[in-house]
Amino acid sequence: MSTTSTTTKKRRTIRLKKVSRALAVMIGAFIAAYGLETVLIPNNVSDGGVTGLSIVGSQLSGLPLGLLIVVINIPFVFLGYKQIGKSFAIYSMIGIASLAIGTRLMRPLPAIIQGDTMIITVVGGIIIGFGMGLALRNGGALDGIDMLAVLLSRKLPFGSSDLILFLNMFVFIIVAIVFGLQGAILSAIVYFIASKVIHIVEEGLSGSKTFKIITDQPELMVETIRDRLGRSATYNLVEGGYSNEQFKEITCVINRLEDSKIKEIIYEIDKHAFVTVYDVSEVRGGNFKKRNIH
Repeated sequence: MSTTSTTTKKRRTIRLKKVSRALAVMIGAFIAAYGLETVLIPNNVSDGGVTGLSIVGSQLSGLPLGLLIVVINIPFVFLGYKQIGKSFAIYSMIGIASLAIGTRLMRPLPAIIQGDTMIITVVGGIIIGFGMGLALRNGGALDGIDMLAVLLSRKLPFGSSDLILFLNMFVFIIVAIVFGLQGAILSAIVYFIASKVIHIVEEGLSGSKTFKIITDQPELMVETIRDRLGRSATYNLVEGGYSNEQFKEITCVINRLEDSKIKEIIYEIDKHAFVTVYDVSEVRGGNFKKRNIH
């Protein structure tokens, strides 16, 4: 195969990936719009962030919800362009525009749930969270308040999650004024559920964990993990800061379903082993494939 044809093939693959990501962002936006127009808005329940402010603004001014979503998000998209990059800003604009169009197209649809506040918050949060998570997973954002929180965390002595919560407190205060205290409480619950669903969609249900183990029986530990879990491990030489004693630190990456099993193995071999566990959002390459065990 010539160099020219190889380059052309790579360009087509990259172009196809970009198109598929844009389509996924659009689908996520339409899913979120469906949740807004058929679950939350008919029941006077809002969401957090810019979407929540847009819903309140639409109720007060009578302006179309989609128009406010686009207008309020413009400065945040510019912020994303400056802080994260061009592609993120483009995908976010595609998502926000699709969300705006989706709310317009789905407004005539009847509410799928009415009356039961618990079901409204759960179903609404799941639908919106799934849509927003799908967009984020493919490089775009449907709400700009998270971008503002990330920027402020670089200037202030607070984490981005704390600032997201702080900024949304103002949103829910405004929601309380328009929809009442019950509406604000329900909106906060929807936002909480949606944030959890977004996390699941972004990282997947399975996920992975990294175990770092310091034990006086490292060889036996690695051999047992390999035989009973089918997982390989690596060694790092580490030195105690107080004792200056050298140890072999074991590093092993597993999926979440194997969590209890590896803990059982560690306890059986050395119940006094020093163990630290980290969540891993993504694993690529290397020798992560699980071996068959009998």
